[in-house]
Amino acid sequence: MTTGTLDRRTLLVLVGGLLLIAILRFGVYGGHETSVVAPAESIPLAERRLERLREVSATVPAREAVLKQAAAELGSREKGMLKADTVPQAQALLQEVIRSVGAANGIDARGMEDWRFKPMATDYGEVSVTVTFSCAIEQLVNFLAALANEPELLATNSIQITGGNDKKKNIQVRLSLSGVVPRKLIPERKGANAF
Repeated sequence: MTTGTLDRRTLLVLVGGLLLIAILRFGVYGGHETSVVAPAESIPLAERRLERLREVSATVPAREAVLKQAAAELGSREKGMLKADTVPQAQALLQEVIRSVGAANGIDARGMEDWRFKPMATDYGEVSVTVTFSCAIEQLVNFLAALANEPELLATNSIQITGGNDKKKNIQVRLSLSGVVPRKLIPERKGANAF
């Protein structure tokens, strides 16, 4: 072998290798070029954003605990609401409370004179019932004390007491009792008298 044939053979191998590289580069892998996309954000900005997200996610368990505590407190406060599906059922429940507490104190409070309902704020409503009965003054005091001990959220709106003419010194009482119900029970008023 002479230097001339060795150089020619090396040149042919070199040209063949370059040709093979060119075929592979442009022929086989030519259609799958990937381009580099410029970053939309800088690294310090992304790190600050990540830190803020970590801070917000760290507060989630504390917020859930506060929400559970508030829901439990609301449930205990709303425990005294009248449990009824309609306004007449709530009024009948109020009338039944008056009857049962009155019967326990020796008062016959049967007839319902008047009934009303109205919204209270955005979440609650008020249902009231008015009854008339006669009793002794100590029976009335015991009756009002027993109403205050009832588990429902009850309040007396008005009490009108007039003296009687009988020998037992009984008095005539007109009592209006209210209870709290969910706002969804109170129908919306339409027209000129709307709230």
